[in-house]
Amino acid sequence: MRLIVLIHCFSIIYNFTLAQNIDSLASATILSELTFIGKKSSADLHQLPEVVSTNIYAGKKSSLLVMDNVQGNVVTNTMRQVVGKVPGLFIWENESSGIQINIAARGLSPNRSWEFNVRQNGYDIAADPFGYPEAYYNPQLQSVQRIEVVRGHGALQYGAQLGGMINYILKDGSDFTKKFQVETFQTIGSNGLFNAYQAIGGNTGKFHYYTFFDFRQAEGWRQNNKYNSLTGSGSLTWNASPSVQFTAEFTNWTSDSQQPGGLTDLQFQQNPKQSVRSRNWFGLSWQTAAFTVNWKINPTNRLNFKIFKVNGDRESVGFFPSGGIVQQDILDPLTGAYSPRTIDIDLYRNTGMEIRSIHQFTIAGLPHTLSTGLRAFGGSTLRLRGGIGSKQNDANFRRMPGTPWNAEIHFTSFNSALFAEDLINVTDRLMIIPGFRLEYLSTTADGSLGLQTNNPVALTPQQRQNTFMLAGLGMEYLLTESTRIYFNSTQSYRPVQFADLTTPPTTDIIDPELQNSSGLNTDIGIRGQKGKKLLFDFSLFNLNYRNRIGMIKQQRSDGSVYNFRTNIGSSRAMGIEAFTEIRLYESSSEKRKRELRTFLSGSLMDARYQNLQVINLVGNELVEKNYRNKKVEYAPDQIIRAGVTAVIGKLTTTLQVSHTSEVFTDANNTREPTANAQNGLIPSYTITDLCFNYRMPKGISIRGGLNNLFDTHYFTRRSSGYPGPGLLPADGRTFFLTFGWNMTGR
Repeated sequence: MRLIVLIHCFSIIYNFTLAQNIDSLASATILSELTFIGKKSSADLHQLPEVVSTNIYAGKKSSLLVMDNVQGNVVTNTMRQVVGKVPGLFIWENESSGIQINIAARGLSPNRSWEFNVRQNGYDIAADPFGYPEAYYNPQLQSVQRIEVVRGHGALQYGAQLGGMINYILKDGSDFTKKFQVETFQTIGSNGLFNAYQAIGGNTGKFHYYTFFDFRQAEGWRQNNKYNSLTGSGSLTWNASPSVQFTAEFTNWTSDSQQPGGLTDLQFQQNPKQSVRSRNWFGLSWQTAAFTVNWKINPTNRLNFKIFKVNGDRESVGFFPSGGIVQQDILDPLTGAYSPRTIDIDLYRNTGMEIRSIHQFTIAGLPHTLSTGLRAFGGSTLRLRGGIGSKQNDANFRRMPGTPWNAEIHFTSFNSALFAEDLINVTDRLMIIPGFRLEYLSTTADGSLGLQTNNPVALTPQQRQNTFMLAGLGMEYLLTESTRIYFNSTQSYRPVQFADLTTPPTTDIIDPELQNSSGLNTDIGIRGQKGKKLLFDFSLFNLNYRNRIGMIKQQRSDGSVYNFRTNIGSSRAMGIEAFTEIRLYESSSEKRKRELRTFLSGSLMDARYQNLQVINLVGNELVEKNYRNKKVEYAPDQIIRAGVTAVIGKLTTTLQVSHTSEVFTDANNTREPTANAQNGLIPSYTITDLCFNYRMPKGISIRGGLNNLFDTHYFTRRSSGYPGPGLLPADGRTFFLTFGWNMTGR
């Protein structure tokens, strides 16, 4: 019924559209590259074309960000500025370094963007996309040419996710005009920030290449918050013929960051920059490699083959007491030394392959564009927990000789998939895009969960296998050549995570009927533009999230109580996502360029549990509750970002204001903060940022800005564990200044 009402609303919009007469419009055209988009435009946000290479984007809620035109702090990956024009993205801001990017949409968790399928150049870069989809590695944004964002409807083409897909496309030299070019950007900023980005690339026609080196370090805004990161990356593309192209690429990234830990609410009010943890460190090492073949078989057929490899190491060392942030890390009065720290290590080893093709043909007079694909993926994760580390305060991730790991767990995942989408031009105006994905997923877990009298406590081996089908339907209706109505409804899923397969056998039991979580994303919207003056995208969305996984208390016949991990409920998020940009003024003179434009991007959302069963032990009795109609945690009712950009000659200045409404941090909707600061309301906050970019002759440029212009003290997250526990403050006012030079030569 609601869908009928929505379609009726948009039919009313159609009837009020003035431009009703459309000449015959061509069917979807296959575009091989996107480098031309934004090359001669100052716009940073674009709509993805209907078909690009072997991918279909028609009928989907999607965005394309051209990074050269983004007015924001890309040095430290300040995402509220970078994705400010993509409506509805909720961002955790507790990383001064920008090493971790935490974004989500539609009431989902932003934790290391794990509700998105995160990709680089089209392949997975998360720790394990199925069992542990946290994106520890994110590319340095100075090296990124564009970012593709597809909402939940990307599930058919990209697999397990509820939030959508984010794809970072790195620079590859394809848009260079010389055989040899140099890029260099040097940045200084608040709290000892220093960033050096050096790159060389070129394009000979037969080959194009790009390689860069990036180093970044700073002391951080808070105490005990220093960090450094080092990245080296390179790609080489050989145009073997007009129809065949080979690309090889490799990236190596390492980082060490000191973790200042959380605060209580009182400590935050006294001084948000303070830290009561000085010995906590986080280390990451990530290597990605890929080999890609693009084959233009003929004007209507393309093939893309990609094989990729990801090796990732995650290391942490620190003081993590059971008492949380309120328990002090102090010297032992008897020994005069700190207690030993705890070391946790994960090793991720993933290999994958995808083959995609696209084929244009006609059946019964109807033009079709068929996109199909095959995927195979294998992942291995070794998780080592509870090692005894040093008593010092440095970034030492070595275990004390002769001491055991408290837990050693080995996880594996294997995935294969067959998927297809068909863009059917029913008329010159109407496109219908049905699709499906047939998925097979196998996950295993074995090892030891702990030590008991120095003997390993074995994990009951777990193995889960699932085969299932996802389906979706999209539509686009062209009102004019530049305005269209779109609709999409697509099934998606979130697999049982590795954490759900590991429970202490004496206290916890896994439901043998535990199911993967599932979702249904639905959008209906209108988007388009009017010349160069107006760009807009307005849509209504609904996300049904079923079979959410959690823990409830159960009682045995002997009266003992245990934790039962099972599917406990469902939730629903619905609302509006809207974006509009208006070019208020533009001079006709290219030599004395003047331009003024403004944008408004935001979402209004209501995300609530439709059913959430909770059973807790109170005294000696089990008490059951249902959190039906409670608000979903970390699901703000409003996310509004607005800005104005002024261009005067070579100078571009942008002022952006970002507002996020209050959120709860637990399903019980606890308003008053707990003593350990792990639960409680997160108040609304409004942040103002100012950035500028001055381009001078001979490729010289100066960028800079003030983040959090009015030095607002705020926080976006409460954590029950790492990197807390406790309240995690966001940065106050900081500045950055970047000097760039792009030298061209033969």
